[in-house]
Amino acid sequence: MSQEQTLYTTKEAAKLLNISHRTLDQFRCKGGGPKFIKFGNRCVRYSYGDLTNWIKDKTMCSTSEAAMARDAS
Repeated sequence: MSQEQTLYTTKEAAKLLNISHRTLDQFRCKGGGPKFIKFGNRCVRYSYGDLTNWIKDKTMCSTSEAAMARDAS
């Protein structure tokens, strides 16, 4: 299975993003995080593509760009 096809658990995705798994839990409840896949009541997975796309969406070129993005949301 290629990395593009790999599905990550919340803890694995958090480790890949270098954030807490609790932060991903909060993103799922409140929004603002990467897309996720839910199988049943408890099984949540993240695709590598969705994680990398989320990172790209969060990439800024300057602090003023980041401030404009924050103010728009």
